[in-house]
Amino acid sequence: MREALRLAKKASSLGEVPIGAVVVLDGKIIGRGYNLRTKLQMATAHAEIRAIDRACKKLGSWRLEGAEIYVTLEPCPMCMGAILNSRIERVYFGAYEQKGRSLTRELAAANLLNHTAEVTGGIMEQECSAVLTEFFSQMREREKKVKNGE
Repeated sequence: MREALRLAKKASSLGEVPIGAVVVLDGKIIGRGYNLRTKLQMATAHAEIRAIDRACKKLGSWRLEGAEIYVTLEPCPMCMGAILNSRIERVYFGAYEQKGRSLTRELAAANLLNHTAEVTGGIMEQECSAVLTEFFSQMREREKKVKNGE
């Protein structure tokens, strides 16, 4: 999770929502990713998707059986779909999505795609939440200054 946090901070430094993800197989990181939606202007440029893509390329397979993914924020339904499709077995996330993503956890357990994933949340939750809170506080402060003509 520490590497995912480092990647989240990198995303933040680029003005992206600070979310980082790593795919791990046999104790080794095989894929890394961080949000790049704004820079790439791609709706799918989420941290998890980018980490999964890199892991698949490294293994030469779309199947990541036995792998785990660590992500700093609870995955959205799109990312959970990619996690399930790639056959990742375990999902560890830090911060819970404040708007509630119980749907994401339900998808992981629903066996809709002949695959389920074990999901554990709250890993390094304080640290992961702090990165997001700081980013959005700074963003609101910048917007306030622009609005006030500063």
